Amino acid sequence: MLDNIVIRKARVHNLKNIDLRIPRGKFTVITGPSGSGKSSLAFDTIYAEGQRRFVESLSAYARQFLEQLQKPDVDSIEGLSPSIAVEQKLQAGNHRSTVATITKIYDYLKVVYSRIGRLNCHKCGSPITTQGLSRIVESVASLPEGTRIQILSPVVMGRKGEHRKELLEARRRGFIRARIDGEMADITKDLKLGKHKRHNIDIVIDRLIIKPGIDRYLSKAIADAVDMNDVVIINDTDNGKDIFYSTKLACPKCGINYPEISPRFFSFNSPFGACPACKGLGHTGVDEEGHDAGRPAVCPECGGMRLRPEALSVTVSGLHIGEFLSVSINDATRLINGLKLNAAEEAIASKVLKEIKERLCFLEDAGLGYISLDRPAPTLSGGEIQRIRLAAQIGSSLSGVLYIFDEPSIGLHPRDCGRLIQSMMKLRDMGNTVIVVEHDEETIRKADHIIDMGPGAGVHGGYVVAEGSISDISFNRNSLTGLYLRGERAIGLPDSRKRGRESIKVIGAKEFNLKNIDVEFPLGLFTCVTGVSGSGKSTLVLDILYNSLAEKLYSSKALPGRHERIEGIDKIDKVINIDQSPLGRSPRSNPATYTGIFTIVRSLFSQATDSKVRGYKPSRFSFNVAGGRCEACGGDGLVKVTMHFLPDVYVPCESCKGARYNKETLEIRYKGKNISEVLGMTVTQALDFFEAIPQLRRKLMTLARVGLGYIELGQSATTLSGGEAQRVKLSKELSRRATGNTLYILDEPTTGLHFVDIEKLLDVLRELVEAGNTVIVIEHNLEVIKNADYIIDLGPEGGDKGGKVIALGTPEDVAGNPASHTGAFLREKLSAKEVKA
Repeated sequence: MLDNIVIRKARVHNLKNIDLRIPRGKFTVITGPSGSGKSSLAFDTIYAEGQRRFVESLSAYARQFLEQLQKPDVDSIEGLSPSIAVEQKLQAGNHRSTVATITKIYDYLKVVYSRIGRLNCHKCGSPITTQGLSRIVESVASLPEGTRIQILSPVVMGRKGEHRKELLEARRRGFIRARIDGEMADITKDLKLGKHKRHNIDIVIDRLIIKPGIDRYLSKAIADAVDMNDVVIINDTDNGKDIFYSTKLACPKCGINYPEISPRFFSFNSPFGACPACKGLGHTGVDEEGHDAGRPAVCPECGGMRLRPEALSVTVSGLHIGEFLSVSINDATRLINGLKLNAAEEAIASKVLKEIKERLCFLEDAGLGYISLDRPAPTLSGGEIQRIRLAAQIGSSLSGVLYIFDEPSIGLHPRDCGRLIQSMMKLRDMGNTVIVVEHDEETIRKADHIIDMGPGAGVHGGYVVAEGSISDISFNRNSLTGLYLRGERAIGLPDSRKRGRESIKVIGAKEFNLKNIDVEFPLGLFTCVTGVSGSGKSTLVLDILYNSLAEKLYSSKALPGRHERIEGIDKIDKVINIDQSPLGRSPRSNPATYTGIFTIVRSLFSQATDSKVRGYKPSRFSFNVAGGRCEACGGDGLVKVTMHFLPDVYVPCESCKGARYNKETLEIRYKGKNISEVLGMTVTQALDFFEAIPQLRRKLMTLARVGLGYIELGQSATTLSGGEAQRVKLSKELSRRATGNTLYILDEPTTGLHFVDIEKLLDVLRELVEAGNTVIVIEHNLEVIKNADYIIDLGPEGGDKGGKVIALGTPEDVAGNPASHTGAFLREKLSAKEVKA
């Protein structure tokens, strides 16, 4: 095996035919300005080729279910290992995906509860015992006289396959009917069930009417059913209701029957374990993707625990599985370590508990101890979801793998970055190669090998400017990153700090972990809300402040977090949350459509001479409606390819070759370019192309000013990172006419930004403040924090140990506060004379 991953002539996107050697078995950081080609190299070249080779290595049988993946535009890559990409995109799955399911902790917990859990009746609390045949017959015979029933034996419960063997056995025993997936079927016929679908097959043993003297027939039918399965289903045909009986588990007082206690009994993603009322979602008014239908409420049946009452009646050390999952990762570690098991239980569960402990430890090392195990994936930030996946990968104990991470430090306080770096080094020490796309200075300094891309963005990037050790980069005169690392160039401090005269005040904030705090936000200033991960920053700013203002000003339906009141709302006219959510749910959404650029461009094309001759209106140049678009791909330019057990991929449409439009529309040209070619331009290229159109130039200029000169006008919203989407939204706000008295809220706007791009961002935020607006930023980046007018620092820790106001004031005030973790790191960024002791 080669000692290096050898890349020859990579040309993906803006990469300039580069040659590169990346050491195997090392921790490599790829850095450089935004848009310089980092992701093009790491994900679109190295990872894409690794995924393509994996598909090619599969058997011919497996490959028939997969499409051929396109080879990246590169001459060759040697020394490539099996590749796993851990990205920070926010499409983290639906509400059925949680921290526990992603890390496999839930799988192990289900085994623990099914093997050593103690089952009590969910109605009376009595221990559950096995139920004899005579007790079942007696219970069924007591149904109201005249009740029509079917005695069913469930031979297949939620299993994939054609199940020919089970059906053949039932026919051999003389049975002729079965309820298959809820529908009655004649099993004497040749039935073909979907091989890859889950099925339920209940054999019809007999059909009876409850009346005096039925006991002998009922006893025989139930005995026949029990002979096939321990579970008997009595189906009341008049109302379609099923009553379950088991020869193994039943309450001696209530007579309630329980199915076999297996791992799926605790799965909220299975009908055997999910709460019937909320279908395992834990809330009413929420669909599978977590979209609200009005205001969601905790399910009254399961109390948000997602599971049916029978599953929640199984306990280990007095806790049911829902209660265990509801605690933070830090508390879960303490609970697991404090379990009191007898010798038999220890022998059964010790290995499984060891796996759970290790995964909890990895999550704590990744700075996620404050998150609860039942936290739904869509509520996690991009940084959190990536660090959870990192913990899952460490827990898998793989070696010889190439791992590629995309800014794992996002959302992490400087105090916790060291533990994250140690986690990635642990992956390296297990015999893996780790490549990280990152801007964090501490991560860059700890790398074994650094690749600095640049020198600029878009067409001005795509080169390897410098590579080697930290000293090689620091003293390379061509490296922009090196300028900052050696201190020759730095993000400076403002000439002065603004002082606020008025404020908006949150009184009695007590949502989640907030400790009934009062917080004053100065108006007309640039304010940073800081604190370690999980300290309550987002809860205070987004859940309480923003949702309350949106409800008051716009009649928003979003429910504000718990608080007493907010004073000073009348002092602002508008509130705008510039978040990192995608620009749209469809691949058709892009920067041009979101910012209004595309409306102007379509109008320009409709005014071309050929358009007027043909009678084309602006709608002809829309890929969202029929007429001018390519109908083969519906104007997407891409076709989704389902990869079954691999993530879905998008390939260019064979009809339009990715152009999105039909032939006739593409014949119309403006200044020599068709509409597809214009959408393929970067913001920087479009600035030159539309120089004579003031309305377009102003919108394009604001995109360039927020560091997005490298993105394409028609770049699909689904390919933009959270930070890029946020800056597109910021540019849209900047292009509006200033009115003042607007409150802007941004959550970690430095996501994906190099040192030089942070300078641009700070200039933009300052401009908003100078126009009479208020800017509140949730941020961990010290370069931004040190430039704030005012800081609100929460803590002291995350989760239950957070939620308090630790420090208030200017950066100098906070740096002088010994109780503040943020202050300790901020102190290093400020000169000694500036710190107020």
